[in-house]
Amino acid sequence: MQTHPESGFTLVEIAIVLVIIGLLLGGVLKGQELITQARIRNIVNDMNGIAAAIYAYQDRYRALPGDERHVAVSGRWPGASGGDGNGVLCGAYNGGTVGGSACGGEMESRLIWRHLRLSGLITGAEDNIPVNAAGGLIGIQAGAFGLSGHVLCASNLPAKIAAAIDAQQDDGNPRTGSLRGARQGAPNAAADPNPAADAAYQDDGSLIYLICKSL
Repeated sequence: MQTHPESGFTLVEIAIVLVIIGLLLGGVLKGQELITQARIRNIVNDMNGIAAAIYAYQDRYRALPGDERHVAVSGRWPGASGGDGNGVLCGAYNGGTVGGSACGGEMESRLIWRHLRLSGLITGAEDNIPVNAAGGLIGIQAGAFGLSGHVLCASNLPAKIAAAIDAQQDDGNPRTGSLRGARQGAPNAAADPNPAADAAYQDDGSLIYLICKSL
């Protein structure tokens, strides 16, 4: 009975397959890195653009958008609502309450977007809070993480993105500087009044962060 040698892959063929797999994995990882870098740039640009729009509004109307008194706002844009004019935005970056205290009328942290859009300084619909490139929100509130004054916040950020933005814009430490961060218990959660327990952003693939920077 004639026997045939078993056929299989040679070492050269196996090596070629492994090289191809390596190239494919490298391409996927490089593509993911490019996407992450693009998201970082978009979020930084959006935050800088919004800050510039707020300064432009204050320069033009001598008032803080969202907080500007109703009589002034409705006189300029009939039917539009205004704030109480006390110089402090009421409400959290995500349109909720801060510390359990509600605003007397509409949340000024949402009204700010309507005022900026009515003035033509940003685009979008009504008082919708802008969405960032990581799928979270970009919002404004009075103070967070020990920062005084108004802060501009971005939510739902993977640790890698939050750490990169902090390093580019500040000192890279979530506890210190003019940009700080904290873990979020849930997407778009309200800002924890305390700085992050972490001395550094923890990139375990599941944690998301809220970062806020002084305006």
